[in-house]
Amino acid sequence: MSQPTPPAFRFATLSVPDSHSHEAVQWLLKRHCSITPAQLGWFYVSLCVVSLGIAAFFWSQGATMVMPYAWLELVAVGAAFLVYARHAGDGEKIVLQDGLLVVELETAGRMQREEFNQAWVRIEPKDGDGALIEVSGQGRSVRVGRHVRPELRPALAREIRLALRAR
Repeated sequence: MSQPTPPAFRFATLSVPDSHSHEAVQWLLKRHCSITPAQLGWFYVSLCVVSLGIAAFFWSQGATMVMPYAWLELVAVGAAFLVYARHAGDGEKIVLQDGLLVVELETAGRMQREEFNQAWVRIEPKDGDGALIEVSGQGRSVRVGRHVRPELRPALAREIRLALRAR
């Protein structure tokens, strides 16, 4: 007798089981970043060197107000880069394994974790709704899908429901 073929997933990956656990389905939903925080830090350092070098040249030529404005500019740009870097690692991890659906949300370095019994979990919204997906059960709920385009959220919700039913 052959094993049933696991469903094909668009957003999820299947992990290979080891001797202690069963196969897991995992969804990693990350923010799309064009530059990492480390690359941003190096870019900011180079920006500081160039900007302060130019300001120092004009300051030495007698334009004394150039230096304070250069520092003000670099502080403002640095604050904006810091806000970006804090949220560059934001993401959502959803794992279905051993009868549990585990949802981990990371926002600005803070981690929120919720565990739901597979048999009692509900996945909303219904098809066609671009709202965040609500995962609820046992009196708790969490919303996921922030890093998925709104038109793809119903497909993600269907995929999670399919995985819950298939296990």
